[in-house]
Amino acid sequence: MRNYLIFVLLLISSVLFSQNKVKPAVQDKLSPATAVDMNKHIGEKLNASYNNRILAQDAHRLVQPFTKHDEHSCWQGEFWGKWFTSAVLAYNYHPTPQLIDKLRNTVYELMAAQTPEGYIGNYAPESRLKAWDIWGRKYVMLGLISYYDVSQDKKALNAAAKEADFLIKELNDKNALIVKMGNHRGMAASSVLEPVCQLYTRTGNKKYLDFAEEIVRQWETPDGPQLISKASVPVGKRFPKPEARNWYEWDQGQKAYEMMSCYEGLLELYRITGNETFKEAAQQTWQSILDTEINIAGSGAAMEAWFSGKEVQHVPIAHFQETCVTVTWIKFNQQLLRLTGDSKYADVIEWAYYNALLGSMRPDGSDWAKYTPLSGQRLQGSEQCGMGLNCCNASGPRGLFTIPLTTVMTSNDGVNVNFYIDGTYQAITPGKNSITVKQHTDYPASGKIDISLEMKKAENMTLALRIPSWNEKATVLVNEQPIENIESGDFLKINRNWKNGDKISIEFEMKGKLHYIGKNPENVAITRGPVVLTRDERLSGPELEAVIAPIKNNNGDIELTSKKSNNPDIWMLFSAKFLPEAYTEYGAEPVEVELCDYASAGNTMTTYPFFKVWMPQLVDPRK
Repeated sequence: MRNYLIFVLLLISSVLFSQNKVKPAVQDKLSPATAVDMNKHIGEKLNASYNNRILAQDAHRLVQPFTKHDEHSCWQGEFWGKWFTSAVLAYNYHPTPQLIDKLRNTVYELMAAQTPEGYIGNYAPESRLKAWDIWGRKYVMLGLISYYDVSQDKKALNAAAKEADFLIKELNDKNALIVKMGNHRGMAASSVLEPVCQLYTRTGNKKYLDFAEEIVRQWETPDGPQLISKASVPVGKRFPKPEARNWYEWDQGQKAYEMMSCYEGLLELYRITGNETFKEAAQQTWQSILDTEINIAGSGAAMEAWFSGKEVQHVPIAHFQETCVTVTWIKFNQQLLRLTGDSKYADVIEWAYYNALLGSMRPDGSDWAKYTPLSGQRLQGSEQCGMGLNCCNASGPRGLFTIPLTTVMTSNDGVNVNFYIDGTYQAITPGKNSITVKQHTDYPASGKIDISLEMKKAENMTLALRIPSWNEKATVLVNEQPIENIESGDFLKINRNWKNGDKISIEFEMKGKLHYIGKNPENVAITRGPVVLTRDERLSGPELEAVIAPIKNNNGDIELTSKKSNNPDIWMLFSAKFLPEAYTEYGAEPVEVELCDYASAGNTMTTYPFFKVWMPQLVDPRK
């Protein structure tokens, strides 16, 4: 217990007092909360993943590949780092002796596998730097650095530095360009930029900054992925589409997960250097992804690559919406939210989190779907590389556990409420006072949120409340007094002398909105707040194949009736009136159809029910 208390104190100090040796040129606009306890639905999902995925993982099995050096093509090297960084995020949320012991034991087991020259990997000497070797080393470094951050154990940081040193030496000795190594125009290998930048800030050793800048220089060579010069080009059209037989090899320049991982590294380099070109490239690419790829469930990509998929999301698509893509999209947005404080990134995180991410997690948190279509079934992913899991099982919790410490954050001006989740959030104000923000809500099941503040000392500061972009009507009260000039898609910034016991009440109007896409046939989907509603064969109404048209009210919306679900696997349940096609001259009477939230649709522990988001409408030759 004594050791555990020491680790908790180190965790708190690492949050409050940066241990970095390099002062960044650009500071984040938002800083994380210091302690969080979440309740209700999201709290239950976090606890399920914590117990049934994080703690349940056989960490010893994930280390075993590093004790052998016989691989030539597979990606066993990523699994330890993905699981480990998930586990550190989980520990930051809920520090327990059991988890910190598991983290410490597996780190020391991994470090014992490091070769004298510094290599921690599983590739045979003749195949090093090729295929997924550098990608695996990246995840080793990310894991070791995250352990250093949570424990301040310099052995872990030194091991990560030795891994990086050996990589730099190998590339130099072989006169090898990192963008010619591995797959996807070097994006997989050069995404090592992220931990290399982290090493520079934590050690102050300039060779890591030099290596980071060399990686970015190589990006812009003819052989590179040109992630800066092509930032204004839609992500699905940056390079010629490769032949099917080369889809997962070097020719593929649209690989979604690896591309966003590179931009995460570029944002780390922007913090160090202040080079605005880096930030602009990341933001341009973000806008391109949002405009051309992100579907109604908040994620995208097919066959793991960008393909201008937003405009065709209503048709059946092969291997649609990989969970690793969803997680990395959320992480990319978390980077931009912290850096800029812009509410649009929180909007995108919320949309992806409640739909694509939670939809890929099985109800008990033990497993994650590899692909999550908008129509079809949620099926288990296949095992990869003989590791007993696949990339998405390891990666899913990395997205899930980003949310606790970023729901309430602090800025130079005060406190930001980015997301509305029932729980208790502790932070440090600009005046160095402790503040506890308590949220009482079942949002997004309803639009009502009650917030109360606990402060030892009053302070003049700004409380910023995110007003989601989907919102059309909201009311905000502070101590029962209404606040005016509420605008959607931005933070409502309330500056006043905040004191202990102050209360804020928020209510968003939660309407059923209709979204249309396609022609001949046109397709319709329904959202309510940030949640996509979905038909499911378990629910009442016509068969999924039946053509049904939503009945609109005078405002062009659909009226929804909230219902209590008797199925523990279904979070939200609603009913609405639709007009079925009767294939007779005079039509049929309206029918009641049940809809559930997308994350619950087809998502059970034992069966794989069919579900449907986009509903095709009849072709009308008169239009």
